[in-house]
Amino acid sequence: MITSEMSRKECAEILSRVALGRLGCALDDQPYVVPVFFAYEGDDIYVLSTLGQKIEWMRANPKVCIQVDEILGEAQWASVIVNGNYQELPEPQFKDERAHARKLLEKRHRWWQAAMAERQLRSGDSLITPLFFRIRIEAMTGLRAAAEAAKSGNTAI
Repeated sequence: MITSEMSRKECAEILSRVALGRLGCALDDQPYVVPVFFAYEGDDIYVLSTLGQKIEWMRANPKVCIQVDEILGEAQWASVIVNGNYQELPEPQFKDERAHARKLLEKRHRWWQAAMAERQLRSGDSLITPLFFRIRIEAMTGLRAAAEAAKSGNTAI
């Protein structure tokens, strides 16, 4: 297997194809990582969530990361890490940005389910308020692995 660094363009292509990543945040030297569905565009990653631990932690410490994998096999995969800053998109001041985030996220299958279904199970019939946020990308890196080409000639076992 050969591992190589990916360009920013290659990282962006992965982020455009993959819808599920792991969001990392931290508070008081304690990391917290959760899966999130997201949509990527330009210098932003958009997420739908509900109020809970990750939102409270990101409000206190807006430095976050998202890690995304695209795995085709044990020796053929790509992994992207994005570092950036959390920015909540409350209404009414971010009405246009929220509509844009929703439009991007709606292109993903069941984009709302992870954020809303789990919280609805805990809350019963209580109304769940959706919360949109974005991550303003500061840095993006990635690695790609590919199987080595078969070597010619006799190989002793």
